[in-house]
Amino acid sequence: MGTRSRRGRTRTHVHHAVEPGLDRVVYGEERPQTRLSGAPAADHEVTVPEYRDREPATGPPLHRHHDGRSESGRSSRSRRVSRARSRRRALRWSATALAVLILGTASAGYLYYRQLNSNIKKDALNLGDEKARPARARANDAGQTPLNILLIGSDARDTEENQKLGAARRTFNGVPLADVQMLLHVSADRSNMAVVSMPRDTLLQIPRCTDPDDGTIYKATVLPTLANESLGRGGPGCTVATWEKFTGIHIDHFLQIDFSGVVSMADAIGGVPVCVDANILSRDSHGHGSGLKLAKGTHPVKGKQALQWLRTRYGFGDGSDLMRARAQHMYMNAMVRLLRQNATLTNPAKLRSLTETATSALTVDNDLGTVKRLYDLAVELRKVPTRGITMTTMPNRYAGVRVKPTEDAYTLFRLVRQDISLTGKSGNRTAAKAKASDDPAADEDQIKVLVSNGTRTNDQSPVGGRATAVTRLLAEEGFTKATAETSRAIAQDTTMVQFPNDGLEGDAQRLAKAFNIPLGSVAKFPDVSEVTLVVGADWRSGNTYKQPKNDDRVPDTADALNGADKEKCMPVNPNYTWR
Repeated sequence: MGTRSRRGRTRTHVHHAVEPGLDRVVYGEERPQTRLSGAPAADHEVTVPEYRDREPATGPPLHRHHDGRSESGRSSRSRRVSRARSRRRALRWSATALAVLILGTASAGYLYYRQLNSNIKKDALNLGDEKARPARARANDAGQTPLNILLIGSDARDTEENQKLGAARRTFNGVPLADVQMLLHVSADRSNMAVVSMPRDTLLQIPRCTDPDDGTIYKATVLPTLANESLGRGGPGCTVATWEKFTGIHIDHFLQIDFSGVVSMADAIGGVPVCVDANILSRDSHGHGSGLKLAKGTHPVKGKQALQWLRTRYGFGDGSDLMRARAQHMYMNAMVRLLRQNATLTNPAKLRSLTETATSALTVDNDLGTVKRLYDLAVELRKVPTRGITMTTMPNRYAGVRVKPTEDAYTLFRLVRQDISLTGKSGNRTAAKAKASDDPAADEDQIKVLVSNGTRTNDQSPVGGRATAVTRLLAEEGFTKATAETSRAIAQDTTMVQFPNDGLEGDAQRLAKAFNIPLGSVAKFPDVSEVTLVVGADWRSGNTYKQPKNDDRVPDTADALNGADKEKCMPVNPNYTWR
């Protein structure tokens, strides 16, 4: 049984049987399943051919003396038969031994994979209100959907090693903070990836969360609260709920790692190259700083030094958390390039070491909690070319010593929601590929429509009664079976028409045409039960919908860094140098 400690409590993890086909995780390929004769089917079995001795057809019987010597009259044919029997006997024993060896190895592999699975710590994906979650991203014409993963770096001091690495003697087993938060968005066609960092000092509202361990309910914050406090309100699922409420982006998975996990992963990789433009010592006269000490130039960092790099704020640029985010982006870029260029992912021994380390270092959502699922995720991520990766930081402004998102931040999140590439190339946008449906539409007065209020935004309350007002507009246009959903209001940037199955696509497009809603905003959503008009934040008032003109360029304030950029170095503050 594995355990996980959070805020002084221990959670038990049940060992699950391994999923079939996991050999490729360690060996890089699938192994054929064969069967041992007479044995029940197993993950790895072998068929042993049955060899039968054949008696010689002719020739005199062989007689031996009591001392074992052959009679001198034995024929050459008899000697050949004897040698043939010996060869068959040896082959029979060799085949049996080989079968035992393979079966034994497979059994050991089965136990090994069970061990890897039991290493992985799991937690609930979302601890907020399930009904308030953003809708999943739409599939493109090829049926592909984007993938959103939240990376969380915890500062938990729940073990002696984490306490030592965190350099905080008084906070052992205290409430953990999500000091690193990064959203990985992988485009539907896997051509590009966006990484968006949120500064840990960001002020926002944290939604209501329920702790899955003891049922404790944490009420939604009324006043803006530090984003990193979400982790202590039930676990990583509350951090996910906070991101979804703040950005309107549906998150599919999360991966969380702590101090000791960062150290062990850096060691397993073999060091990650990073660069500074001057000698740096991250320590001031008051003892503040990570303790990072590097000479000018590029150096591989691993172990404790890698953790120092990722935590350094004092010494980089203006000493802000934004500089720390930039350093983390540089580290991630270098790590991705390293994994692609060397043999780490193809060398079985190195891959095995990295797999063991990763499974012990990570906490993931329940749906991602097996080696096979993690491997499949890695395969998806590796499809993205290095030049297709863009690292960004959420645009923000100072609010005292804290930060708040700016309008550019909401632009950046919209680009991610709409699956628009941040590399400057055209993204995988469904709107550009929309076509008129061949499905015949019913008459307006026969089409059932549910009108939902999606006018809430990150900085604006929903327009009261908007769903009811638009329902009246639909009735005036002949959609007399339209009804308003008044129980809740959601956040939706752009107005959309959703339909549950192909048989209602024509009806949905007829509704969109009647109100000048572009076909690119008509999409299939299996979660709805009928044609649904979501009145978005771009239609907060008026009787006519006007499609907004959006600027799809990445804001300059996002501090974008391309994954293939090897030239940049972190700027060092002159007050933190050494000779």
